[in-house]
Amino acid sequence: MNDFERRARACQERLEAVDADAAVLFPSPNLYYASGFHEEPAERHLFLFVPETGDPVFLVPKLYASQIRDESWVSDVRTWADGDDPVEAVKTIADDLDLAGGHLLVDDTMWARFTQDLEAALPDATFGLASEVFDDLRLRKDDTELDALRRAAEVSDQASEEIRKLGGAAVGLTERELAEEIESTLAGAGGGGLAFDVIVGSGPNGAKPHHSHGDREIQRGDPVVLDFGAFVDHYPGDQTRTVVFAGDPPEGFEEVHRVVLEALEAGVAAVEPGVEAQAVDRATRRVIEDAGYGDEFIHRTGHGVGLEVHEPPYIVEGNDQVLEPGMVFSVEPGIYLDGRFGVRIEDLVVVTDDGCERLNHSPRTWESL
Repeated sequence: MNDFERRARACQERLEAVDADAAVLFPSPNLYYASGFHEEPAERHLFLFVPETGDPVFLVPKLYASQIRDESWVSDVRTWADGDDPVEAVKTIADDLDLAGGHLLVDDTMWARFTQDLEAALPDATFGLASEVFDDLRLRKDDTELDALRRAAEVSDQASEEIRKLGGAAVGLTERELAEEIESTLAGAGGGGLAFDVIVGSGPNGAKPHHSHGDREIQRGDPVVLDFGAFVDHYPGDQTRTVVFAGDPPEGFEEVHRVVLEALEAGVAAVEPGVEAQAVDRATRRVIEDAGYGDEFIHRTGHGVGLEVHEPPYIVEGNDQVLEPGMVFSVEPGIYLDGRFGVRIEDLVVVTDDGCERLNHSPRTWESL
């Protein structure tokens, strides 16, 4: 039994526990997690039916059939051709799996047109969300997932060190040009595509946590927030460093960077099995508040990382989710001084049996190499 089949069987156990008859997945992280087949959503009906018992069934456009049979462990692959009515095929599968009057959990991100077709095909069924099953399954990463996440973190580390080496050569580049250099460096380090749009926030743009990158030129002394990652075998890296490539940083920057780094270390030190997710947020926030910058830490401490860059567990006040071995998330405190500069430092960690393993190891200092 390979990893994907094992996960699908675990999904079936969860379906029984929540009294659901099947999960109906479409192109999404959940579909890949349970089948091994990855595809972006498109206009044609492509479903994976995972019943509470028995074997899953794919319903796919005929042009995908060979690809799915090569990439997935699922052997029951049923096709429909352009010109056919896929809703009739849904009815046939529902009859075969005895789902016509059942309770079905559909992918949370399934497009409305497809959920409506499911409802039309199965008017006596009731519907819920697949997150009821998959959120819990995907919280704890297995060895295969952790291996991919470690390799993705290594790609981020290598790129981070290479970009620091630009030193004064980064001065005069636009944020957009530096973002393109980062993308190229990630690819050269083994990344399989950007995990998210590269963030390069120079000078006052660094005070905008989700600033992407623009045409502002990097100047001497600018603090530059660099947030990036790449996929490795479908799992993303995510790392943030704040760097001054050349010149003297602005007044107050060194103190702010020191406080954020101390907050990061306090957050990482707080990670262990049995503590609540909000305890990690409190640990980072306490350092920043004690330094007088509490109002400038304007986002949660972190987010889970897996097949999606942002997924549970969320490291935020109010989340009493108990941390367990295998959970992976970011610790990324920040201070943002509007109109001046921002500082954010981020590492990924995985909860272990007695603490945590830090996945990122590139320099966290602000000086270029």
